[in-house]
Amino acid sequence: MKSNLTSGFERLVMEHKSTIYAVCYMFVGTRADADDLFQEVLVKLWESYGKFRGDCTVRSWVYRVSMNTCISYKRKKRLRTLPLEISPEIIDGDSTGSRQSRQLHKRISGLEPVDRAIVLLWLENLAYDEIAAIVGVTPRAIGIRLVRIKEKLKSL
Repeated sequence: MKSNLTSGFERLVMEHKSTIYAVCYMFVGTRADADDLFQEVLVKLWESYGKFRGDCTVRSWVYRVSMNTCISYKRKKRLRTLPLEISPEIIDGDSTGSRQSRQLHKRISGLEPVDRAIVLLWLENLAYDEIAAIVGVTPRAIGIRLVRIKEKLKSL
């Protein structure tokens, strides 16, 4: 018989697994590494699940734990670059759209990890205050950084 804690955690994973995987994939760029990192994130989420105080939304908490785990993983592995490759399953549609998507992702992969995280969260349609809570800055700082990131992407 499952405890409430276990069933609640399973529900959390089912609701947020695609988000967790997207964050993992953004940081490592290969399916195999993303699968390993996904498992690490799940362990970290499980370890802290009972301690979640509800100071933010569950979605924000999942993003924060995922990103912190990915950043720690990156530091441990001492990766010099964080490629963001697009697998064929992710990009559908015409060749022009696919080419543009690949170009955009290539440009995003050239950003610093925090800027990449901000872009990912923005593309997930999170509000500035929610992105700020995840990243640990003010909503105003998010707005300013997004303007700078957009300018940087245009210049690449």
